Amino acid sequence: MFEGFFSPESVAVVGASREPGKLGWQILSNIILGRYQGKIYPVNPKATEISGLKCYPDISSIPDVPELAVIVVPAKIVASVIEECGKKGTKAAVVISAGFKESGLEGKKREQELIEAAKKYGCRIIGPNCLGIIDTYSNLNVSFAPVMPEKGSIAFISQSGALITAILDWSTKQKIGFSRIVSIGNMADVSESELIESCAVDEKTRVILFYVEGVKDGRDFIDRVSKVTLKKPVIAIKAGLTGSGSKAASSHTGSLAGMAEAYAAAFKKAGVLQVSNMEELFDLSLVFAYQPLIKGDKIAIVTNAGGPAVLATDAVEKHGLKMATFSNETMDTLKKNLPPAANTHNPVDVLGDATEQEYKIALENVMNENCVDGILVIVTPQTMTRPLDIAHVVVENNSEYKKTVITSFMGGVSVEDAINFLKQSRIPNYDFPERAVRSLRRMVDYTRFLDRKKGTKTEEIIVNKNIVSKIFQEARKSENKNLTDYQAREIFASYGIRGPKRYLAKKVDEAVNNARRIGYPVAAKIVSPDILHKTESGGVKINIMSDTEMEKAFNEIIKSVKEYMPSARIEGIEIQEMVKGVQEVIIGVKKDIQFGHLLMFGLGGIFVEVLKDVTFGIVPVDKQEALEMIKEVKSYKLLTGFRNLPEADIDAIADTIVKISRLCEDFPEIKELDINPLTVKEKGKGVVMVDARIILE
Repeated sequence: MFEGFFSPESVAVVGASREPGKLGWQILSNIILGRYQGKIYPVNPKATEISGLKCYPDISSIPDVPELAVIVVPAKIVASVIEECGKKGTKAAVVISAGFKESGLEGKKREQELIEAAKKYGCRIIGPNCLGIIDTYSNLNVSFAPVMPEKGSIAFISQSGALITAILDWSTKQKIGFSRIVSIGNMADVSESELIESCAVDEKTRVILFYVEGVKDGRDFIDRVSKVTLKKPVIAIKAGLTGSGSKAASSHTGSLAGMAEAYAAAFKKAGVLQVSNMEELFDLSLVFAYQPLIKGDKIAIVTNAGGPAVLATDAVEKHGLKMATFSNETMDTLKKNLPPAANTHNPVDVLGDATEQEYKIALENVMNENCVDGILVIVTPQTMTRPLDIAHVVVENNSEYKKTVITSFMGGVSVEDAINFLKQSRIPNYDFPERAVRSLRRMVDYTRFLDRKKGTKTEEIIVNKNIVSKIFQEARKSENKNLTDYQAREIFASYGIRGPKRYLAKKVDEAVNNARRIGYPVAAKIVSPDILHKTESGGVKINIMSDTEMEKAFNEIIKSVKEYMPSARIEGIEIQEMVKGVQEVIIGVKKDIQFGHLLMFGLGGIFVEVLKDVTFGIVPVDKQEALEMIKEVKSYKLLTGFRNLPEADIDAIADTIVKISRLCEDFPEIKELDINPLTVKEKGKGVVMVDARIILE
């Protein structure tokens, strides 16, 4: 895929320049200095020769068909150059030139002309307004970045060209190599998802990094990248998360679900590991690029310093990993061969005066343990320490046992040679042990994602779509976007989500009779397409215990609602069974413009109103994903039988999430919905929907 971009047999630079410092000069120089082995065709009507290469006045004058065109000309003539490329037969173009949609309406028009010219001839475009691309294994640098990186197994795709130049400069100092680097600019044609796919099939690439400000097509991103992450890890950093967010929305879900939540849910859905800063982005890239994928979450630590080992152990627990428990045989061997004062449990402390020999004994035994999945080796420079020799021991053991090994050689000048040797030997080193443990944790996350995908099953749900279609048709005819609670219940019931006993009353005597049929205590709720938040309007009364209280509640609700909104259409008052359970939760949906239906889960009451303790997923959500969403909220323990509370029916919550997901798949016209609260009974006794809301587009 996209061989014409990354391993072309010939390159034309349209807008090549003889003047040092100009982009056309810099790009041509980078191609030459990078020792690109293909044919190079400078194109400039005002020159006959540039940098020792014959120069052509235009694309059509070139004797061969350039496989790749790099375009560095004024924006107003780029479309005509693409037209020339198309007529010539060139199928790949990198447009460096700026002045397109990023510059306003006129630029947007120019970009559309560019797209139309490219589509006419089947020419694919990266850019415009980009830094260019680099493929180290093709010795191809068609960018104006000042540095050609070393060869490596990390691909970096970025929507910021300036960030790439900074990273390249940093990577040279850190001796980190790349397979490909791509600046994608405006993404007028080729999308970030297609480029991620192209890196997935590149044999030289082991891990894909992605700096994103906004994806071109959210659903396409999820569909494409979900397949990529089954083969190779994708690590993303999302910029621009602290803006004003989404517009004000009517439902709880709508008000809580912003851009940050949508992207986080999309990344999770696609199996992308999201990081919060550049340090973590490259911390993870190294462990994935250099080490075999970790198989489990049991970690062993070998150290010559107690303090850093304690910090690392704390980090293991903080990040939800486990300290491996050694066998008696391993601990006996360590006791016999290490100094008497050494700690032979995990973490293994070989003491401050340890040489490479003590490290060798510890590592050989720890790495031979079946229960150990990942090993962190900590070294602090002390009087007897020979860091480079210890680094050699780490590398030798890593080669023999093929387990995930990372290091934290702490210090400066005294450990510099050792760290350089570790990097050359593909052992990632972290300045501090906490960073090392965090990287192991994210690797475990990716392993669990792969394991989960292997066991994913599609749940069968019995539904009645006809009832839902009929209600939606009636709502459209009456121009009611906001369905009544009564209508919403009918819809949810059609998807197997049970509500309490309920009857609609339009008069006081009907309300009393309905309350008797249900049996006191009951609740009363206003039914109106114009009242979305019933409690705020005074439209809800609970724990009604008698006929007298029922009459009073009916009249008070009518009066309160009319005062709150005189124009509200009142269809009646719903008399409802009072439902008791272990906990109350909220399940909601908001339709995101980029990714589609965004599904929310959280515990009800203060947890959603004040603490905003919620989690999000992208529809469709399967049973396993639903269970993971439930476990992600901080208040999850309250569902598990915490202290004296009974254990809640978590399985029934997950089933309800899956049913709502299916409803949104079947009826994409749903804009927002909430079930709030969903009363959860004890384990095995199910859930009951108490209040419901659906808003249509």
